[in-house]
Amino acid sequence: MAAPPAPFASEPGRSRGRLYDEPPSRTRSAFRRDCDRVIHSTAFRRLKHKTQVFVYHEGDHFRTRLTHTLEVAQIARAMARQLGLDEDLTEALALAHDLGHPPFGHAGERALDLCLGPYGGFDHNAQTLRIVTLLEHRYPDFDGLNLTWETLEGIVKHNGPLIDAAGNAVGRYQCRGVPVGIADFNRTCDLELWSFASLEAQVAAVADDIAYDAHDIDDGLRAGLFAVDDLKEMPLTAGMIADIARRHPMLDDGRRGAELVRELISCLIMAVLSEAGRRIAGARPRSVDDVRRHSASLIAFPPEAAEAEAGIKAFLRQRMYRHPRVMRVMDEAETIVRDLFIRYRDDPAALPAEWLPEQGVNGAFDAEKARTVGNFIAGMTDRFAINEHKRLFDSTPELR
Repeated sequence: MAAPPAPFASEPGRSRGRLYDEPPSRTRSAFRRDCDRVIHSTAFRRLKHKTQVFVYHEGDHFRTRLTHTLEVAQIARAMARQLGLDEDLTEALALAHDLGHPPFGHAGERALDLCLGPYGGFDHNAQTLRIVTLLEHRYPDFDGLNLTWETLEGIVKHNGPLIDAAGNAVGRYQCRGVPVGIADFNRTCDLELWSFASLEAQVAAVADDIAYDAHDIDDGLRAGLFAVDDLKEMPLTAGMIADIARRHPMLDDGRRGAELVRELISCLIMAVLSEAGRRIAGARPRSVDDVRRHSASLIAFPPEAAEAEAGIKAFLRQRMYRHPRVMRVMDEAETIVRDLFIRYRDDPAALPAEWLPEQGVNGAFDAEKARTVGNFIAGMTDRFAINEHKRLFDSTPELR
């Protein structure tokens, strides 16, 4: 059963609005409209052919960015429903959270960040913001999707504040500063980078972790990178495997793995809901602004589950992400991204006509040209990047 709307939930009727004024929808709330705009965007469709871990042609049953995103949305909505939060805003943030990822997963992001290092680097959250505020061209009166302030805030701050009260970058941005795309937009539309985001955004962020852990285990099992019994080295999954064996002693490995994934998702969701209830009861927020001003996230794993979740990530990092088979393919994928960037840098005329720099192909390769090239590559699917490399180079890695 769904909980009644909570006083600290985001309310579409009290949204801070959009950058460009629009008449309200006659049939949808402001947040439902945001959700629908993300679903109908070009960037969302491209997620179908963007890598999660395995390159798109390695098998029909492995996750892509699109299937991962849909699974995050399902988990996020389930938690939002139990907490009395706005499900549409939660879903919009879950569906949008990976729009800015380039081809080839984290390998593509590493390569693009290195190429764009002299020009501010590459950050997928900043790229998501750039997509929904600038790069989507679907409406006659504005670039981007003209999403509500609350959705933009959640896209940028779902993992927590980016700066402290003094304006200094914190967390993952402490060393390099707030990404240029976010800093530039924030001068136009203040997203209050010093504060926490809504509980809807915090739920979407935790749902991403849960989906990653469970579904990468599923994909790793399917790929034969490890076996169900290898997961016994972690206490949480060892207990689940033993319980499955007691209930279903004759189950084959495929069904054992699927049952384990279901059990893990349910366990982590219940742990987060329990911890959220405890933290919310302690903080006693009476509005979404109370949530933003609180000193810590209110949606999180409890300590024991956080330790177990970190153990799962460490297992996957060693047994899956750093598996020689995966590393070889990802190294080759990084080469493709670097080659494309260098080619477009040295020969801007190789870009499609609609992506040619406005100032022309001559002159110095400056930050504006670099960002144009970065935007073009970041929008590529795995398949398009491979085909573009084949068009421009005599030899292209097979990524198999």
